Amino acid sequence: MDFDFSDDQEQLRDAVRRWVDKGYDFERRRAIVKAGGFSREAYRELAELGLPGLYVPEAHGGLGMGPVEGMVVMEELGRGIVLEPLAQTLIAGAVLAGYAPPALQSAWLPRIASGEALAVLAHTERSGRYRLDRCTATAEATATGYTVTARKSVVPAGDQADAFLVPAQLNGQLALFLVARTAPGVATRGYGTQDGARAAELTCDQAPAALVSLDGLTALAHAVDVGVAVLCAEAVGVMDQTLAVTVDYMNTRKQFGVAIATFQALRHRVADMKMQLELARSMSYYASLKLNAPADERRRALARAKVQLGQSMRFVGQQAVQLHGGIGVTDEYIVSHYFKKLTQLEMTFGDSLHHLGEVSDRMQDTAGVFA
Repeated sequence: MDFDFSDDQEQLRDAVRRWVDKGYDFERRRAIVKAGGFSREAYRELAELGLPGLYVPEAHGGLGMGPVEGMVVMEELGRGIVLEPLAQTLIAGAVLAGYAPPALQSAWLPRIASGEALAVLAHTERSGRYRLDRCTATAEATATGYTVTARKSVVPAGDQADAFLVPAQLNGQLALFLVARTAPGVATRGYGTQDGARAAELTCDQAPAALVSLDGLTALAHAVDVGVAVLCAEAVGVMDQTLAVTVDYMNTRKQFGVAIATFQALRHRVADMKMQLELARSMSYYASLKLNAPADERRRALARAKVQLGQSMRFVGQQAVQLHGGIGVTDEYIVSHYFKKLTQLEMTFGDSLHHLGEVSDRMQDTAGVFA
């Protein structure tokens, strides 16, 4: 199997890295956090690079690219711990392109690709515990379409989004709907999250909705798997930069008159961090390459990847803080923000224990051998 990136993929990586380095430095990020955790201006800059249209077909104004390109982009955004939820845009583009009827695609995909509209997945409920089949939201058919009544929690950038992908029970079966923010009966309550970004509680009270798919569980599982794959890539970028900052600090911080990077015990810990990073990187590649596999195979692969990423994120984040000492937990220093981001990513789309259960439940006769 060829793991080399194409010239187009490398050019895409370079373009995103240049934007992160020059247009999204730590000071700008801190300013965005203080302003609420989301910047429409920064999101428009991502749109100027064409990133919201990565998974949108060319017929609807997108780039029509695939999981590997998404992985490349999210790694670079992870290096800058970018707050704007491009991952949610990639989920929405993939789901609408794969499941929505043509009229709904024509109405929303061009706007998503251009960055004019931000659509996010709103599937988490307080009693869900990461289970996709647990959903108390309900939908009803009307003379003009459908209405949705739902209470969803921790919706990324929920009070800034223009549309929501909402799973709800329709006649005893889970279906997936698109609800516009401007629809009657829609209300949001926004708040900041641990990593400095923004989320919201979403309330839909018989809100008019457009049907995305009657087979909502299949569409929702695909959406979450896309989310896990791009999250894994983002986490690799965060860990890569966390390690780089830690090594740089150890080369400059002196104790007993010498740089602490010369201490053998600390060098061993850095080597362990590097090993965990590379394990995570390989599983991120695995997740992206399996994203277009049949559903059962895809779900097994993504669960395996999330287990390894969860272990790596926890180890790299904690070791970075410990190797920095007290400065590693101060708000003024970037390592604390990397640590908070890694902690939050570990719990997003299912924590490590949840996905360990998924791996166990999906083991076959070849248990122990990842086919």
